[in-house]
Amino acid sequence: MQTLTVDIQDNFVEDFLSMIEQYKDKVQVKKDKNLEQDPYFYERQKELHQIKNDIDSGKTQMASHDTIWGNIKNHIKTIETK
Repeated sequence: MQTLTVDIQDNFVEDFLSMIEQYKDKVQVKKDKNLEQDPYFYERQKELHQIKNDIDSGKTQMASHDTIWGNIKNHIKTIETK
C-alpha cells in the first residue's frame, strides 16, 4: 500500500468522497492528525531535519550556552533601562 497526500478544494470534498466510494475496499481515507493541528507540520518537520543535518555536518554551528545567556542578559538590561 502507498500513502499519498491529496489536496481537495473545500467545495469538492463531498463529490470526491462520493467518487471514491466504489473503491472503499482499495482506498482508505484518513485525516492526518498532524495536519489538523498544524497545516504546516510537514514543512516544519522537513526544515527541522535540515537544520539538524546542517548542525551534524558542521555546515551550521550552534551558539554556546554562555553566548545565549549573555545575549539574554544584555537584552534584559536594555529593556530595564527604558
